[in-house]
Amino acid sequence: MSDDLRDLYQEVILDHNRRPRNFGPLSDANRHAVGHNPLCGDRIQVHLRVEDGRVQGIRFEGAGCAISTASASLMTEALRGKTVEEAHTLFHGFHELVTRGEGDPADLGKLAVFTGVREFPIRVKCATLAWHTLEAALAQKDQPVSTE
Repeated sequence: MSDDLRDLYQEVILDHNRRPRNFGPLSDANRHAVGHNPLCGDRIQVHLRVEDGRVQGIRFEGAGCAISTASASLMTEALRGKTVEEAHTLFHGFHELVTRGEGDPADLGKLAVFTGVREFPIRVKCATLAWHTLEAALAQKDQPVSTE
């Protein structure tokens, strides 16, 4: 990855950390899950409104590191309006990218900014916390999600 691209990716992550999109409660949510990364203390709640198999609303709350917050923010932008199946597909594509370096980052749009996270294994859990919490919300699991 070129230095210019790495700098751009870093700026996008910092921007979403400073000004997270879709942050706060979702009053008409019909699905919800809580996630926690005990290693670094990140905590997140994902709120969804799913109607007719489509994510009509998505927001998140919580506190975490820059990677965790930016990942949740970008995730909410990417998923609004997607079908539940498309959400699962995006989860798997994102997970493969940050854990194995597999897949085409171009298929993930803005989420490609997390390509470099794989180089820092301890940060992978930060990047994927919101996504695992999303999966729990979609499955309507009552148990909190943990990265451990």
